[in-house]
Amino acid sequence: MKKSFFLLSILAAISVVAAEAPAAQAAFGAGDNIAVPDNFAFDSSSQPVLNGETFHFQTEVSRLMNIVINSLYKTPEIFLRELISNGSDALDKIRFQSLTDPSALESNPNLNVTIAVHKDQRVITITDTGVGMTKEELQKNLGTIAKSGTSEFIETMSGDTADMDLIGKFGVGFYSVFLVADKVRVTSKSNRDDQYIWESTAVDDFTIAKDPAGNTLGRGTQIAIHLKEGQDQYLDDSRIQGLVTKYSEFINFPIYLRRTKTKTVEAEVEPAKEPEAKEEESEDSEEAAVEEEKVEEVKEKAPPVTVTYQEDDLMNSNKPIWIREPKSVTPEEYDAFYSVLTKETGSKPMAYSHFKAEGDVEFKGIMYIPAKAPKDLFQRVDGVLSNVKLYVKRVFITDDSAEFLPRWLSFLKVVVDAEDAPLNVSRETVQSNKSIKSIHKHLVKKMFDLLKTLSQDEEKYAGFIKEFGTSLKLGALEDKSNVKKISRLLRYRTSEHEKYTSLEDYVSRMKKGQKDIFYFTGANIEEIKQSPFVESLLARGYEVLYMDDPVDEIVLNQLANFEGKKFQNVGKSDLNLGDENAAVTERELETKFASLLDWLHATLLNDVEKVRISKRLTTSPAALVANDFGWTANMERLMDGQAKQNKDDAMHQFMKNQKKILEINPGHPLILGMLERSDKDPKGFEQDLQFQEMAKILYDITLVRSGYNLKEGVKPFAGRVENMLRVNLGVDTNAEAQFEVEKAEARDQEEVEAEVEKREDLLDADEPKPGMISPEELNRMMKEFTDSTNPPMPKAGEKVNVNVEELVAEVEQELDSESTEDTNKEAVHDEL
Repeated sequence: MKKSFFLLSILAAISVVAAEAPAAQAAFGAGDNIAVPDNFAFDSSSQPVLNGETFHFQTEVSRLMNIVINSLYKTPEIFLRELISNGSDALDKIRFQSLTDPSALESNPNLNVTIAVHKDQRVITITDTGVGMTKEELQKNLGTIAKSGTSEFIETMSGDTADMDLIGKFGVGFYSVFLVADKVRVTSKSNRDDQYIWESTAVDDFTIAKDPAGNTLGRGTQIAIHLKEGQDQYLDDSRIQGLVTKYSEFINFPIYLRRTKTKTVEAEVEPAKEPEAKEEESEDSEEAAVEEEKVEEVKEKAPPVTVTYQEDDLMNSNKPIWIREPKSVTPEEYDAFYSVLTKETGSKPMAYSHFKAEGDVEFKGIMYIPAKAPKDLFQRVDGVLSNVKLYVKRVFITDDSAEFLPRWLSFLKVVVDAEDAPLNVSRETVQSNKSIKSIHKHLVKKMFDLLKTLSQDEEKYAGFIKEFGTSLKLGALEDKSNVKKISRLLRYRTSEHEKYTSLEDYVSRMKKGQKDIFYFTGANIEEIKQSPFVESLLARGYEVLYMDDPVDEIVLNQLANFEGKKFQNVGKSDLNLGDENAAVTERELETKFASLLDWLHATLLNDVEKVRISKRLTTSPAALVANDFGWTANMERLMDGQAKQNKDDAMHQFMKNQKKILEINPGHPLILGMLERSDKDPKGFEQDLQFQEMAKILYDITLVRSGYNLKEGVKPFAGRVENMLRVNLGVDTNAEAQFEVEKAEARDQEEVEAEVEKREDLLDADEPKPGMISPEELNRMMKEFTDSTNPPMPKAGEKVNVNVEELVAEVEQELDSESTEDTNKEAVHDEL
């Protein structure tokens, strides 16, 4: 119990907290020189066997180290981030020491980190020219979990330490190296001591010895990582470069990757030796000139030589512009950084905001609105896209958290660099829920500020609405606390404005006595303009919001009102135009059209809820209106577009099959003609079959013009139209079309057998034949052959001779035998 309690106590103590101090960025570029000792190349065969002191780790540390190695980190690749961060700390320390003691940098004025991959040795070396460690510090900092010496360094530093930007106070990150290594050797040289070597296999002890090679580093620390089996991916330069770019791209100090390169150069030809002096001069001086020309020709035709050399490539040339004051950053720098952030060369943002937030968590950040919406912005079903990259003192922590921004703002590209974020032990996630909420609140606030500024530019904001207007509408549905702010950012086209207009501007233009905000939804603007539902409103001079986004109707149902003005869908039942005399006129018309209303209702009893006089039609004969709680045509299309299981749902079918209200236009000639026919015999609609057909055709046409689908399909509708044409032309409605055709004959047995035989020939042609094996198939067969025979692995440097011709002959022989066996099997099958 005591040991378990002690273990839990240690775990609780390991909380990685970044030192609280803004950094003065160290300027560096691709052209900077790097000072690395001549013996930087690593050779395991020349490494001395340590005969120094052996120390044991603290009590329970070996067990705790097992947790660190196997359970703490999500991925082994994190080791590179941790070691580079430690190297950055070491460089910061020596830089701060040099402020009061300039001689601290005399041993090496260059401050950098260099990574080298030694593939033959299966070793990675990471070298920094930082403060280095003494023998005592190696024992204390690397032999104690959660100890790096940073806290003591801050305490012992005299003077103002406000510019100190050390990444972390704890050293638990160093042990992440054992995620990929089975042995680690740390060589370190401090200005205060000789060069020492620390070595461990992460078992239960470590060894420290004075370096027999002497003080070769000058100053700094080199970590030699002997990779485990199965970790050879980290011997690839491109893999290392990708990890540096991902995690440490914005470290203050230059990070170099030492690469082995080759180039072809012209060979140098030694000058020809001058002939010995002769007593007698040459008989023919022209022959000497010819010889000189031949020498020149030989020199020009000398073959080129391939030279192998090492070169250090800068991995982190991009600067963290977010740590600078916004006034000091140019628009061109913001655009360039956006390309770096999104990995889209040459791309530019629509707008950006550079800010600093204070509160529970202090952080600086830059927020970008992309110029174009991602194609899959609304296609992510299983996961939420998070474009917030969290850094702590310029070290990348995570971009895998969806809690920093609400889902509807996932289109934003954001960099957040916290000064002192409460991270977990592995520094992979933010630990405090309170801190996440604080970051979330600040980012949403900055987004609203940015959009408010952007909306002042009508043209740019129109582009934003085109790309991300749907995201705002989703926010109105999901973010209840900010729905009023979002409603002010929404923009729509209207019957009076081709350009986008705000709800606030619409309200300011409302007519006298108008109490509601009129809107109509449809598949596109042209369809909405031609809809019968907006005819009367436009004729009366009312402005109608045109909404062609499928989600618009749902959003306005959710909003309910704007500044006390209710939203009124003109495609639904109750339409209030603020006309007090409308009720009197409507009653008079209902009395006048009573017979027609009865006839239509009786004929369409199974299709409509009721028939009434319309006050929203001017040129169209009729319209189908949904009741206040039913689906409009747009909503029906939207719901039908959902998954198939929703279509079969009982509630879906109930809502879809609700009867609509048929409204007729009392001033339309067609309606007046039908009224005249119904007035002649108000009770005779059952005998007037022609009127019934006309009523059903009117209903079908109105159904289509109102945006709904034909419930019975196209064929019944086409049949009714055809019958009307027959009646008008005096053609018998029961007459059928005349036609004569010959029936196709069945194939005879010989034709069927010939086709079967042809099919079998085609199948046989697809079978591989000896001598017709593709290179890909041959490689696969050779691999299977090698794996099955399991030959012994060659030793390092040993050559293996493979007789390809023999292997091909064996494979062909095997295929021949298989072909013979298949033939025999077919013969046996035929006999049976």
